[in-house]
Amino acid sequence: MTHAVVGLVLTTASGLVVWRLGGSIAAQGAVAAGVLATVVETVAVSLLRPALVPPFERLLKRWAYGLGLRVGGVAAVGVAVLVWPERFPVLPTALGFVAVLIPLLFGEMRLVVTRLRTTR
Repeated sequence: MTHAVVGLVLTTASGLVVWRLGGSIAAQGAVAAGVLATVVETVAVSLLRPALVPPFERLLKRWAYGLGLRVGGVAAVGVAVLVWPERFPVLPTALGFVAVLIPLLFGEMRLVVTRLRTTR
């Protein structure tokens, strides 16, 4: 499955868990952060994918762009939590972001390792 599909499944799952534990406002924050994490990671992977072929001169640069996107996503979640605390409760919003981003990061690393092994 693609990163976007996995991200949306994880977003739905985290939103349902947060909704069950904290209500609809908490779930809205978790889902919004999950969608943001899905978009960030999908764009990061799409930037990285073309650099996974020899020669690997562009690999580090593309990976750094993805890292910058992820840092921007964390900053966006922080701004949303600080500016609109009634719409984005801290814990549910952070949980929604992390619950989606971390598994997608593992999927990205699996993609990188697989591609690098096959190019030897």
